[in-house]
Amino acid sequence: MQAVLFDMDGTIVDTEPYWIAAEHALVTEHGGVWTDEHAHQLVGNALLASAAYLREHGGVDMEPAAIVDWMLVRVIAATQEHIPWRPGAVELLTELRDRAVPCALVTMSYESLATTVIGGLHADSFAAIVTGDQVVDGKPHPEAYLTAAARLGVDPTQCVAIEDSPTGIASARAAGCVVIAVPHTVSVSPAPGLRIVDSLVGLTVDRLAALLDDA
Repeated sequence: MQAVLFDMDGTIVDTEPYWIAAEHALVTEHGGVWTDEHAHQLVGNALLASAAYLREHGGVDMEPAAIVDWMLVRVIAATQEHIPWRPGAVELLTELRDRAVPCALVTMSYESLATTVIGGLHADSFAAIVTGDQVVDGKPHPEAYLTAAARLGVDPTQCVAIEDSPTGIASARAAGCVVIAVPHTVSVSPAPGLRIVDSLVGLTVDRLAALLDDA
């Protein structure tokens, strides 16, 4: 196992409720109606793609970039108040750091939010960070994961990616990674070669390496 590549929202931090609350607030402000079904369509997506969906289905009369900025301000503020770590995430990241396994953060959130989350961890928890404002094609395109592997100098097929959404899983698998799914806000369907676990609790470096060896 050359490296472990982590999604952020919904995987290591439970920020999806922050995003959904911001979506509801924005749509309501523009006189629209937003449902959890709509919100779940956006989980794992590139932020500009989510913004386009909010324009089309939520009646938000703003440019996509402005929608993203509006949302980020609120999600960052909520995260600064409280970083909602997913169970087992900090423990796994700590063990990976202690055992010198390189890690990358691969998120469609922008660098401003990723920096806020990373600020709650050891400074060297991630050797590389790839955010949605650093790629041309967001998830499910493989660019983000391929970029992370390149920044780490590793072979993506020798990496384990940990994701929580079908969109992110598709991105990591297209990059050639062995993928572990930890479903949270949205469900994940079984697929050949996809490992699905209930939680990061108890997920150790040795177990991750064994999953890669079994691939």
